Amino acid sequence: MTTIREYIIEEFLPGTDPARISTQMDLLNSGIIDSLGLLKLIAWLETHFEVGIDDTDLDPVNFGSLQAIAEFVERPRSGHDLP
Repeated sequence: MTTIREYIIEEFLPGTDPARISTQMDLLNSGIIDSLGLLKLIAWLETHFEVGIDDTDLDPVNFGSLQAIAEFVERPRSGHDLP
């Protein structure tokens, strides 16, 4: 989760103290990550964690908080891993 937190801060909240970003903070509804930011986050997750993310995964529940993102990346998804 630390890597994800660092990415969120670097890309969306530069200069923010990491301790201020709780694992449950709503990143979408708070406006920290907008629709274009979500696309950028998804591309980074696919590259960094080597997971495939398809349309069925595009649910705010999967990307709403640091905790949700970490759980999503760790969850096995048959047929979604990149070659």
